[in-house]
Amino acid sequence: MARRPTGAKLFLILSIALLPLALIAMGATLQTTRLADAEAHARLRVAADESARAIAIELIGDMTALRVALNALGSDPADAPSCARAQGIFQQQSASGTRFVIADRAGRLLCGQPLPSNVAPHETGAPITGAIVPGQGVVLAISGPGNTSARAFFPQRFLARIGTPSTRATLYGSALEHDDDVLELASTAHERATDRTETMRMALGIAGLSLRTSVRSAPITSSFLVALLLPILMWAAAASIGWFVVDRLLIRPLRQLRASVAAFKPGEVIDPGTLHALPAQEIRDLGDTFRAISRTVALHEAGLAEGLVRQTKLTREVHHRVKNNLQVIASLINFHARGAPSADAIAAYGSIQRRVDALAVVHRNHFADVEENRGLNLRAVIGELAAGIRATAPESSHRLAIVLDMEQLLVTQDVAVAVAFLVTEIVELAMACDAAAQVRISLKSHPDEDGRAVLRVVSRALVEGDMLTDLIATRYGRVMEGLSRQLRSKLHHDPLVGAYEITIAVVGRS
Repeated sequence: MARRPTGAKLFLILSIALLPLALIAMGATLQTTRLADAEAHARLRVAADESARAIAIELIGDMTALRVALNALGSDPADAPSCARAQGIFQQQSASGTRFVIADRAGRLLCGQPLPSNVAPHETGAPITGAIVPGQGVVLAISGPGNTSARAFFPQRFLARIGTPSTRATLYGSALEHDDDVLELASTAHERATDRTETMRMALGIAGLSLRTSVRSAPITSSFLVALLLPILMWAAAASIGWFVVDRLLIRPLRQLRASVAAFKPGEVIDPGTLHALPAQEIRDLGDTFRAISRTVALHEAGLAEGLVRQTKLTREVHHRVKNNLQVIASLINFHARGAPSADAIAAYGSIQRRVDALAVVHRNHFADVEENRGLNLRAVIGELAAGIRATAPESSHRLAIVLDMEQLLVTQDVAVAVAFLVTEIVELAMACDAAAQVRISLKSHPDEDGRAVLRVVSRALVEGDMLTDLIATRYGRVMEGLSRQLRSKLHHDPLVGAYEITIAVVGRS
């Protein structure tokens, strides 16, 4: 049977269909935009350079002449020839509104004529400073000897005239800029929404002024619109062709296959019987693969379920045997304790039995929690442990009291075993120091560390004394230190209060 179109063939069909549109778009774009933009940019550079140079020469020349007059009048305020030379230079532009003024430190006029009142004064200090008076012109200022100063005002129409480039075939727009201030010199009137512009900025080299020049670029013509719209047409054609090819040949068959897979339930076998009419052999092969995988998964799930049942039974049997073994050990210890020849031997057997009971308590709680596997409730473990210690305590310790103040916190089995043994050792130590010891055991969440809790055992029998020191050195100290290392924390002893404190890891709350 002949194979239907595959993914590679579909990709080749789509590429061939889009190739003519791509070539047309490339030709139209290269023909209309690149040449026109390059030509407009070249014309703009020539015009901007010419305008900036003309304005800079005029401003620098006038300010140089003004500086000469300022230096002369600063030394001799009565130097009339210097003032006359400056007036002669500015006389040529006076008709267009150009003005200058030279004044002493008190503001008295030394030469020139007062500037219009709406021309704001300008702070001086740099060699030449300047400012733009919006809609009017530019003010340049210089300082001279004896705190004299000179300011010159160049009106907008004068700057526009000297900044007009010699090329008349093209309309240019220009403006002087100083910081955020702008003085329009010429604009390209009647701009339309379809017009495009090229802009260039050139520094004048005086008072931080710069000239912005702009020119119209090639307008949006029919060829440009064609080049602009071709990508949209290409997208529409590509979307249509792609939708037809992908939807009819791939998406619909895959959607049918997905529905068959979505209806799959564990233990069942996928039956892609409705996929016989798919257009691609690969998708039919994919359906067969899903069927084979689902069959394999069903067989594996059955085996895993059977293995899980066996493992659960085995785990319960192991726990049951461990519990029985601990009970046998406790019974043997109790049997030997009844036949012990002395009170010390009976007390020793009782101490051993309480430690075995501590392990049994943790194991029973762990066995009860093994199904949920959330962690052991340390409050329940310590509560059962405390009850066992009181029940097996020697007759001399019948007044032993254990008070619990514990939060419902969960710990791992390793932490629970170490904590149970540690609490047992500390209570044993308290009973050894005082047969009628009063013990308080508390467990609180750590105020500063998440996932940590503070276990504290307090008793007046644990206040520092000779007997306590001797028992720690000879019997209890090494065991308690080993348990604290197992808990990966330091066991602190407050000898004045009689308290042992350690920080343990917790896994959550009950």
